[in-house]
Amino acid sequence: MIVAIHQPHYLPWLRYFGKIACCDAFVLLDDAQYEKNGFQNRNKIKTPDGWTYLTVPVSKPTQRPIREIAIAPGSDWREKHRRALELHYRKAPAFERYWSDLAALYEQEWTHLAPLARAQIELFLRQLGLNPPVYSSSDLPTSATGTERLVELCRALGATAYLTGAYALAGYLEPERFAAAGIRLLVHRWTPPVYPQRYPQAGFVPDLAIVDLLWNEGDRARDHLIAASQVVPWSPTGIEGDHGV
Repeated sequence: MIVAIHQPHYLPWLRYFGKIACCDAFVLLDDAQYEKNGFQNRNKIKTPDGWTYLTVPVSKPTQRPIREIAIAPGSDWREKHRRALELHYRKAPAFERYWSDLAALYEQEWTHLAPLARAQIELFLRQLGLNPPVYSSSDLPTSATGTERLVELCRALGATAYLTGAYALAGYLEPERFAAAGIRLLVHRWTPPVYPQRYPQAGFVPDLAIVDLLWNEGDRARDHLIAASQVVPWSPTGIEGDHGV
């Protein structure tokens, strides 16, 4: 049983779902430290000029766990994001098929970032035809920190293997702790898929928010994610780049 763990993201990018497509259970690390100017409250969409961010404004201070991050009150971000998505994607081949469910989320009031991100992630998983159970780390309490905490979360779910992004191996992850716990360490390798996008005059932009692939490719989106992913056993020689745990 392969478990993957990642911080909740807003409108997550393709690689995020590529990783989920390769696991049997997925944990949202919602009690990790919020990362300012990261991808937990924003992501990129395609426009005639290339790409632009859609950002959910959050209240300060932000030096706290993601699940405690409040969305800034008094902002019309929901309407701005809804209009931007409709403007730039309404002519995409599969937009009409998928848009109404996401539009319904923009009709709701959201006070905190984590529940919004989870609702979107679960929606996109359904639309992509991916069905691993999704857990929140705050519902799986552990007493450890760092790598040992990831090990304990894996144990709580009965994992036999942990799927990591390669970036974590170059940063903080301690592979020997998984070996000591009898949990195989696997690495998610990613090659951004190339597919037809809106605004070809702006050039192809890889790893946009998942809506770009889903609304342009429809039923083929899941196959793109799987084809772009490779799961390999961890090697001490190291593997290039990824973002997150």
